[in-house]
Formats: sequence, C-alpha cells, structure tokens
Amino acid sequence: MADDNKAKAAELKLKGNKALEQGDTEEAVRCYSEAIKLDDGNHVLYSNRSAALLKCGKYLEALGDADRTVEIKPDWGKGYSRKGAALCYLERYQEASEVYEEGLKLDPSNKQLLDGLEDAKKHLTGPAGSQPITNPFAMPDLFDKLEANPKTREFLKQPDYRMMMAALQKNPNSLQNIQDPRIIATLGVLFGFETLGDEREDPMPSRKPEQAPPTNNKQQTKSEDKSLSSNQKQALVEKDEGNAAYKKKDFAAALEHYQKAADLDPTNITILTNRAAVYFEQGNYDQCIEECKTAIDTGREHRADYKLIAKAFFRIGNAYLKKEDLTNALAFFNKSLSEHRVQDVVKKALEVEKLIKEREKLAYINPELSLQEKEKGNECFKKGDYPNAVKHYTEAVKRNPEDAKIYSNRSACYTKLMEFELALKDCDTCIKIDPAFIKGYLRKGANLLAMRETTKAAVWYQKALDIDPSCQEALEGYKKSVTAENSDPEAVKKRAMGDPEVQQILQDPAMQMILQQMTKDPNAVREHLKNPHIAAKIQKLMEVGIIAIH
Repeated sequence: MADDNKAKAAELKLKGNKALEQGDTEEAVRCYSEAIKLDDGNHVLYSNRSAALLKCGKYLEALGDADRTVEIKPDWGKGYSRKGAALCYLERYQEASEVYEEGLKLDPSNKQLLDGLEDAKKHLTGPAGSQPITNPFAMPDLFDKLEANPKTREFLKQPDYRMMMAALQKNPNSLQNIQDPRIIATLGVLFGFETLGDEREDPMPSRKPEQAPPTNNKQQTKSEDKSLSSNQKQALVEKDEGNAAYKKKDFAAALEHYQKAADLDPTNITILTNRAAVYFEQGNYDQCIEECKTAIDTGREHRADYKLIAKAFFRIGNAYLKKEDLTNALAFFNKSLSEHRVQDVVKKALEVEKLIKEREKLAYINPELSLQEKEKGNECFKKGDYPNAVKHYTEAVKRNPEDAKIYSNRSACYTKLMEFELALKDCDTCIKIDPAFIKGYLRKGANLLAMRETTKAAVWYQKALDIDPSCQEALEGYKKSVTAENSDPEAVKKRAMGDPEVQQILQDPAMQMILQQMTKDPNAVREHLKNPHIAAKIQKLMEVGIIAIH
C-alpha cells in the first residue's frame, strides 16, 4: 500500500512539474499538494510546491514549505535555496542571507545559493550591512488602506489617532508610544496581517476554512469505541449539545453543556478546548488561556493525541494575540508547531514574528538619543579616536536611521581608518536618504579619489557641482580627479569609453577600418584627414586620449 502511494505521488509530481513548466502554477500547487497527502515525508514535493507557491505570489506559504523541506532533509542545499528565495520575496533580506550562508556550509559551490546570497546582500544597505528600516506609514494611500479595514476605520474616527497617523506618515521617528494597541493593530494592517487575532476561535486550523465546533454528528457517535463507559457516552452527547449552542452563539447554554460533559468525562480534553473557545468568543481571554493550560495538563496525563495538544497551544496563542501580547502569542504558536506542524499555524507564526521585529525596530528609534550619540561621535572624531567615533555613530544610526548626516559623519571615520568600501556604502545611504545633501557626494568623491578611482571620483564631484556650482571643495576635488586621470592613460581611456559620442564613433564600421589602417600604416591618416567629416571624428578621439598622432 505504501509503495502504491509513493508511485501515485511520483505521477502527481511529474504532472505538477509539467504544469509548472507551462506556467499553470495553480494546477502545479494542486498536484504537489495531492502528492504530499500520499507521501508527506518526501522533501522534493515540498520543495517543488514552494517554488510553485512563489510563482503564485503566496510567499509566506512558500516559506512554510521551504521550512518543511529543510526540516525533512537538512543536508540538501536546494532546501536552503528555496527558503532564501521565499525570504527575499518577503523582503526579509537579512534572514535570507543567513539561510544562504547556512546552505553554503553544506554545499560551498552551489550556484543558486551563491547567487541568492549575492542578491540578498545587495539589499542590506542599513547600518553595518543590516536590513534597512523602512517607514511603513509612508505609503501614499495610507488613509485609504486604513479606511478599507473595519478595525482601523473605527480608529480613524478618533482625532488623536488620525493626527498620529499623519505625523508618522511624514516621519516614523515621531512615534512616541509603540505600546499603543492601535499602533500594533495598524502595523498588522499595513503589513498585510490584518486578520491576526481577528478570526473566530475555532478548532485547529486546516486547509479548509475554519468552522465552529461541529454540531451533532450521529455517524461519528455510532463509530465511537464500544468500550466507552456510560458516563463517557453521555459526556459526548452533552458536548454535541454544547457545540450546537456554540454555533447559535448561545454561549451561556454552551458553557452549561460543556460543564456537564466535563463532569461526566474529565479526561476528554476536547471538551475543555471547546469551552475555552466559548471564553474566547466572550472576550474572556485570560480564562480561555487557563482552560487550555488545564486541557494540556489533562492531555499529557492521559496521553491524548498530540494534535489535540497542539490545538490547545494554538488557542492560547490566539488569545494572547487578542491581548496584543505578540511575544507570548509567538511562543505558543511555536509550541503548537512542536506538537503538530500545520501550514496555517506556520504562516501565522511567521506573520507574528515579522510584526514583532518591525515593532522592535520602531521602538528603538529615538532621535534625542541619536543626537546624543552623534555628538559623542563628533567629540571622538575631533580627538582622532576614529574607532570609538564609529561606535557612537553606529548607535546614532540605529536610533535614527533616516538622518543622512550621521552616515556622512561615519563615512568620514571609515575614510580615516582606510575602510573605503564601508565609507562608500555610507555615502550611498546618505545620498539615498537626502539627494540634496552635498556632503554625501563630496565624501564619495574623496573616497574614490583615495582608491585611485579617478574617473568615478570626477563624476561624483561633478554631481556635487550640479547641486552647488560654487562649492570650492567640489571644484578642487574635480580638478584633482581630472589631473590624476590625465596622468594615467588607462584611466583616460576608461573615462572616454563612457562618452556616448566616442562609443558611436568606435562602432562605425568605416571608422573601424580607418583605425585598423592607422595601426598598420601611420601615414594613411593623412589621406583620411582630407575628409572633414572623418577628420572631426579623429580629432574627437585624439581629444579624449583614445589615439595619438605623432
């Protein structure tokens, strides 16, 4: 039977592969999902479905499958490649880099991992090569998005909330109280997690939509073990009555029936978790949590199915989510996954984890403390203590990642320490944050000049002059760059090749033939100079240093 299932799974995998090649991603996902039901220990099936889900735009689900791939086959490089790709699509580049590096420890020459790592690191433009902090409130349709969500629509009716959103839209550093539940809920909406904690508290999530505890099911009752005692059988009847009342939202009656059921059969943890669901619906989250903990203890004592234990942990996580306690919510979602792995729970845990990280980043921002660290850095710089200056500027950046001047200052330190690559990176960040801040261009020009990249240095000094034509530092830097460039024939040619007019001349077949003749017979140029059109082109090549006539 097991071999038959694996054979059928292999057929479905081939169908899924074909569908994926043809661009029918939904069909591919369906085929892989059917195959997984038949062979759920096959890491390749999860890997392939992860790839299909990525193409469907279902990045969190793709990440869940990639996690499962690595879990089943931790020594397979492709699993890490899948996970890294999913994290990149989720714009979680720091985590993606770590995953790619972990995979490369197993397979150092894996091209997918190497390329993935290179791509992920390109996005790590934050402090010390970290993930840059973006302003989630800066989207132009902020208020439209908040108006479209029922929860934040109610918040918008509160004047202080609307003012707070307007301030955050202009500057995320104006956030004063990250613990405000409205801010946490708003972040959930903006990051696409608006359903977190809003679902009705139902049984363990599955691939199908969640529903309330099942109503009377005569077929199920008939199939119950004949060895059940009369009390246990009566408890099931009471439980079914409680489920029916729950569905009608008659919570008082549901609690009454569940209490009778629990008295008749105190070993049945489903009765306890169903009663916890009622407390959840009533908004009594603390009692819901306590009831679930009792259910877990009872289940452990009587060796209940691990899926039921997982359901109790999941319910506790949902209750903490409603209480806006994200740390405990994540902890209990992970406990649920340690008992039984369900993709919906994986997805929710990942969403909460991302929300926690964003909250922590925003909570750390403090412009006042940033200014203090910046001043300490300035003092160290004046004393020539550049390592400590870097330390203080780095802390200042973490406290206020949108201040271009701090990056400029730290770049100056790196230049003094001859860490030119790090200095250039800070210059780029500085320019990106504030394109009108001339210091960023001047610092970059100086670094490139120190690195003997004279052509590039001249370009950035020219950009500085575009901002302020009278800037003496830019004028002097440009002259130095051009002078140094002219003393280096290779640099001259390199710069000339960047000139569109020169490129056009060199791509002209007639000019190519003439230049070839000149290399063989220098006197041949005299005849060509009689043609004014060709003479102008030769003159241009002479001016930029491509050719020389003696």
